[in-house]
Parts: sequence; structure tokens; C-alpha cells
Amino acid sequence: MMSDMENVRVVAADKVEVVVAHTERATLRVGDVYVKIDADPTRTVIEVEAMAIAPIPTPEILWRKPPALALAALPGVALGHLGDPSTASPAAWAAAGAAARTLHGAPLPPWPGRSADDLAARLAEECAWLLAHDVLPATVVTRNQRLAETALRPWTPVFIHGDLQVDHVFVDGDTVTGVIDWSEASRGDALFDLATLTLGHPEHLGDVVAGYGAAVDRDLIRAWWSLRCLTNIRWLTEHGYGMPETFPEVAVLRSQT
Repeated sequence: MMSDMENVRVVAADKVEVVVAHTERATLRVGDVYVKIDADPTRTVIEVEAMAIAPIPTPEILWRKPPALALAALPGVALGHLGDPSTASPAAWAAAGAAARTLHGAPLPPWPGRSADDLAARLAEECAWLLAHDVLPATVVTRNQRLAETALRPWTPVFIHGDLQVDHVFVDGDTVTGVIDWSEASRGDALFDLATLTLGHPEHLGDVVAGYGAAVDRDLIRAWWSLRCLTNIRWLTEHGYGMPETFPEVAVLRSQT
């Protein structure tokens, strides 16, 4: 990793693409270079350290000058996108499951993750907000909250990505070429990663589990689906992602009942 800006890659490109932009962070793409700017330097530190120790492919770090981090684009395309059908093959989904298993089998990162008690407190807070703002019918919130609470049991911590969305896994054909966005990496429940990966794509859960190559409790994965959706809706609303009824997370919560 370069420690200064003296050898920055020169990029020729027709435009600057805004990939993500909100009050917490922004990601720009210029040609084959991504530049990430984060208001919280801790997230960038975790991202860099996690990529350095992860046993699966990650983007090349071109340079780092806080609060900015430049990464090389990965070959291939994202495995999918939440809310849209995935065009990736079942073998590609299985490869993503295998990559998750490799990560979960690695030594734990030196920093901790969120405890079940912390997650339970956040879940209760977010459900109260959803009910207070009439975002969803009370029956949908209550049913999903009860389901989500079953995920908050004791687990053996593993090295998790922490935000293993389909948009963050890149594939070329049936091969995983890399995984991006490691700022949420920590110690945690392996099933949380598998749930995040398959959220909104239940038809590929079997492919992921087959590639993972170990017995998993699918009911607990579904419980993590509920928890992730319940705890994300307010953040999405407050960061300009539209009206809640348009969110794929809301569709998932309705389907869980």
C-alpha cells in the first residue's frame, strides 16, 4: 500500500461516476479506480486491516490519504443487486458460499463485533420507530421482531465480512474475483453473512449453502433476514433512499409473515 500521493495512478476517463453519496460517506468511480471518502476514519482503518488479513480476494489498495481511500476496480460484475433478479449462475452463487466459508474459517480479527445484547437493544429501538411512524402494519413488525429475536442466541464467533451484500461480491462467470466494502468486518455469527448474501434472493439460498459446504440452520438465516431489514429501514429513510414502501427490505418483511 502506498503511504503518500506521489505515485498515484493516472486515470483517463470520460466521466466521474457517483456510486454512493450520503452524509456518512461517498464513493466515486473514475475509470478503473474507486475513491472512497468516509466521515468516520475508524471504518477506513477497519476496511484496510480486514482486507490485509482476509483469505479471499479483495481490491488492490492504490493509495490512502485520510479521509480518502483509492481502490482498483475488481474484474467481473456484482453477483446481483437487492431488489432485482440475479443473472448469475447457481455455480456463481455456490462459489460465493464457498468464499464465505473460507473467510469464516480464518483466524479471528483482533477487534470485536457487536454482541447479541447490543443487537437486541438496536432491534427494539428500530421496531419502536417503525411502529411510531406507521411504516408497516404492527402485525408485520411484531411477527418479524419475534422471528429476529431467535437469531440472537449464543454463537461461536468467526471472521465475518459484516455487510456481505450481493452487490459486494464480484464474479467472472462462476468464479469469485473479489469482495468489496470491508468496513463492517468483525467477529460475529457466520449465519449473518449468509443471510446478508441471500437477502431478497431466497431462491439462491440452497446454492449458497451447497457452496458453503457445512450444515446451517436455514430458519436462523431467515431470522437474520428479518433483523437486518428491521434495523435498516430507518437508516435508508433518513439517508435519502426514498419512501420505505419502495424498499426491498419492506418486501422481505412482508414475505416473512
